[in-house]
Amino acid sequence: MSVEPRIIAERYRVDELIGQGGMAKVYRGYDITLGREVAIKILNPELARDTAFRNRFRLEAQAASRMAHPSVVRVYDAGDPTSAGEGAPAAGSPGSEPYIIMELVRGRQLKDVIAEGPVSVEDAVRYADGILEALDYSHRAGVVHRDIKPGNVMITEKDQVKVMDFGIARAVSDSSSTVAETTQIIGTAAYFSPEQAKGEPVDARADLYSTGVVLYEMLTGRQPFRGESPVAVAYQHVSETPLAPTEVNEDSPGALDPIVLRALAKDPYQRYPDAASFRAALDNAVAGKAPSKRQLGALTSELYGSSPRQAQETARSLRQLSTDTTMARTQSGPPVVWIWAGVALLAVLLISVLVWVLMMPRGEQIPTSSRTVPDLSDVSYERAQEALLDLDLQSALVYEASASVTEDNVIRTNPVGGQSVEKGQKVTLYVSTGAETVAVPTLVGLSQTAARAALAGVGLEMGSVIQRNEPNSAADTVLEASVDEGAEVAPKTVVDVVVSSGRVTLPDVSGWTVDAATARLEELGLTPTPVAQADCPATSPSTVASMSAAPGDVAVHSEVQLRYCTGG
Repeated sequence: MSVEPRIIAERYRVDELIGQGGMAKVYRGYDITLGREVAIKILNPELARDTAFRNRFRLEAQAASRMAHPSVVRVYDAGDPTSAGEGAPAAGSPGSEPYIIMELVRGRQLKDVIAEGPVSVEDAVRYADGILEALDYSHRAGVVHRDIKPGNVMITEKDQVKVMDFGIARAVSDSSSTVAETTQIIGTAAYFSPEQAKGEPVDARADLYSTGVVLYEMLTGRQPFRGESPVAVAYQHVSETPLAPTEVNEDSPGALDPIVLRALAKDPYQRYPDAASFRAALDNAVAGKAPSKRQLGALTSELYGSSPRQAQETARSLRQLSTDTTMARTQSGPPVVWIWAGVALLAVLLISVLVWVLMMPRGEQIPTSSRTVPDLSDVSYERAQEALLDLDLQSALVYEASASVTEDNVIRTNPVGGQSVEKGQKVTLYVSTGAETVAVPTLVGLSQTAARAALAGVGLEMGSVIQRNEPNSAADTVLEASVDEGAEVAPKTVVDVVVSSGRVTLPDVSGWTVDAATARLEELGLTPTPVAQADCPATSPSTVASMSAAPGDVAVHSEVQLRYCTGG
């Protein structure tokens, strides 16, 4: 007896199970409306009973769905059946679990690649670069992953990197009750940053630490810290110094050792400031030379101290020695004669300094032919020129942008204020032209690629890309921008855009008159085609009995047959 497949939201068919974890199960699925394969993640029932967690799950899924990047697994849709209104299932009942509809990626997880042994250096650097590229995009969009690990990284059949579960780790970490009642979060302790292990607030640099752990594991075949329990591993993240990758795998290139060790710094401020810096360091290291043992030792001492464990033992031993009254002195104090000799030497030095100070002239007389350059910072250049002219000094103007000094005011001088110069010497005044700005180019009507190039051409950056159905625009055409055309903004300003999805929402016009339905579909940019059917009784006026396409999103300018009855 065949079992009817489960349908979610009257749109998504749930097929076979393709993966599972402590938090959710992932199924292969099919979007009936758009006719495409998808991956469906359904929250485990025990976590779905927690209302706070359901809300976090929903909010973070919405945040992840706004990200569109080749290295990020896309989130198409998300839902919570309990919020469907009257008749919705109660929380905790079968079919009430929240779900997320994602891009179906064909490939294998990075953890399976690592399980086969140390990854080649070229692949390890390329995979790490792909992870950092995704993190750079997500961090600029304000989303911190918080659970970077090989199990959340897919390697596609074309050997491309896809990072999964953006925002979901944030939901777990923010639901304290859920974390306290389950052990799923502890399962990834091998990739925790020290601040996560200590329960402190985290930012984007926690993701960089976890990426460093993943890179370490790819180069050596194992994580930098291992223990008998998650708690033991978390303790090592906080207090232990990791071995350099070359000490674990001699085939690992030495040039990558300082990169990995800096990423694994205990103090977030000693790590790379952002994913872009991490990527740049990787690129430089691939073409650079390996550090010497002395340089590597200095870096390790800088990031982790000479030896955290040894320092603790030394401090403990010193405390014991300082409180142990049973130990007798084995050496007498220094001879008294040496003490008095030191005091006498110090007295001679102090007297010499005092005599030198007393003999100094009470003030250096500036020659009459010399002038002291005044401090002209933040003074208007007209007043500055007058002040220099009064001192018989010449002036020259150099204009440059400044965000902190008002336009037409002096930023600095050369020579600097307080310095003595000869009469008639030229003093250069660096004058502010105000904060540097660029004009936002025309974006509306361009393709997304052309808009990105236009922004880059003037030193601006494209931010989030939101798709919207627009009947009269081709797919990928920019419809709106977050900053008006021609507006003057600072360089590197991020501009968000709304682009056409190339689709339009087809309404259900069954029961409408053929004329009304035709007019409505033409308004939506579709091509209606009335089709007469003689196998059903005619109506007056003629009404639509059925449509060739189901209601929902369809491609712009699609042909839709409007079937109406003409039989007796």
